[in-house]
Amino acid sequence: MGSMEALVSRFVGLILVLHALFFSSTVQGGVHYQNFIGHGRHGVKQPRNPWSDGPAYITQCPIRPGSSFRYKIVFSTEEGTVWWHAHNDWTRATVHGAIIVQPPLGRPYPFPTPNAETSIILGEWWRSDVKAVLEEALRTGGDPNVSDTFTINGQPGDLYPCSRKNTFRLRVRPGETRLLRVVSAAMNDELFFAVAGHSLTVVGADGGYVKPFTTDYIMITPGQTYDVLLVADRPPSLYYMAAHAFSDGLNIPFDNTTATAILQYVGAHITSPTRPRLPFYNNTGEAARFTGRLRSLANPDHPIRVPAKIDQRLLITVSVNTLPCARNQCQGPNGTRLFASLNNISFQEPHRIDVLEAYHAGLNGVFGAGFPSKPPLFFNFTASNLPASLQRPMLGTEVRVVKYNENVEIVLQGTNLLAGENHPMHLHGYSFYVVGAGFGNFDVERDPLMFNLIDPPLQNTVGVPKNGWTAIRFTANNPG
Repeated sequence: MGSMEALVSRFVGLILVLHALFFSSTVQGGVHYQNFIGHGRHGVKQPRNPWSDGPAYITQCPIRPGSSFRYKIVFSTEEGTVWWHAHNDWTRATVHGAIIVQPPLGRPYPFPTPNAETSIILGEWWRSDVKAVLEEALRTGGDPNVSDTFTINGQPGDLYPCSRKNTFRLRVRPGETRLLRVVSAAMNDELFFAVAGHSLTVVGADGGYVKPFTTDYIMITPGQTYDVLLVADRPPSLYYMAAHAFSDGLNIPFDNTTATAILQYVGAHITSPTRPRLPFYNNTGEAARFTGRLRSLANPDHPIRVPAKIDQRLLITVSVNTLPCARNQCQGPNGTRLFASLNNISFQEPHRIDVLEAYHAGLNGVFGAGFPSKPPLFFNFTASNLPASLQRPMLGTEVRVVKYNENVEIVLQGTNLLAGENHPMHLHGYSFYVVGAGFGNFDVERDPLMFNLIDPPLQNTVGVPKNGWTAIRFTANNPG
């Protein structure tokens, strides 16, 4: 999303009470302790341990500068690549890294065993202090300045003279298979990623496995991870790994640079790398084709449990909005201030106590339990022209309380208010089954007939397509 409030919406998301860097660590399972300051684990479910996982003022208050905090991480069903990042404003732009959860001892991967593994962290970089970028956006009410470049393992690549000597190089031997653990720590942009001359076989997503499929590129949203196999079967040479933005919103500024790293065959003497073909930045079709190929393994060794009987159904619109600004002097459209909303409510975080603690202690006045199960007003959400009167959201601290073990279905409906675009959405504490997606307005009678309840992908972050919808299901068995 283009605006700061929209960015908060994509990562704070839905609050159900339930609620809606280059570093890697490897664990075999169990409990892992380490000192971090105000961090969250993206994709780690933290069963029975929700207190310190989530955005500031949702599950915990921010950690004061100069103080410390001991973080307990509980791994459960995760297997593959997840990650960690700071959870206070934009600190996650530079404070983040991969977490690799290996299979249990003695159990192989459900795909050909690679010769080696490498983490590929995709990020964004600004020439200025990222906190200052955010503060400026808050002050002016407009879009944050777009990043100056994307990065691969912390470096923009040798297309930028300033980082040429530090460009990340992945050295491979001819014939070897390398497992790339790709993490998107980008702040505002979905990314296309490819390796010149090489196919990628996708074998995992968001800390789980998928049916392997071969592709020339991946499309990854902020917060997602993919495990992909690369076979070094090309003539020994140098080949670019490259990433650039997927941005299909009309008239929405984005970083149009390309980050590169180098795949270098041992013994190669050619000094000019081959460049890959990346889909055009606004190619919605290629983005949808990639995500539409994701399927769970759904076999006896890796069973899935898609909820069939649904106890709560929620239809939630995801929108970019505006609010009036004093003397029309803000930098949003026509002098307004940019906001974002879910079901026309723009979340207002408390500032003295977090939502989870207030819920646990039974404190009144911190939040309301009135988050609606459907939009307050139905209209043609994806129409080309929508009246400006629909752009103004309500402000509130509203949550949705669900009962333990209820089966929940959420249809996330993108709208064309102000600007339609792909909206990444993440739910803490859960992986969910992505049972359906499509373009246009969700049809409650027709579209559920096409849901995939056999082998839907199990993810913790999903992109809601531009002017389209995504349907997810999960069982609410992780209180918090």
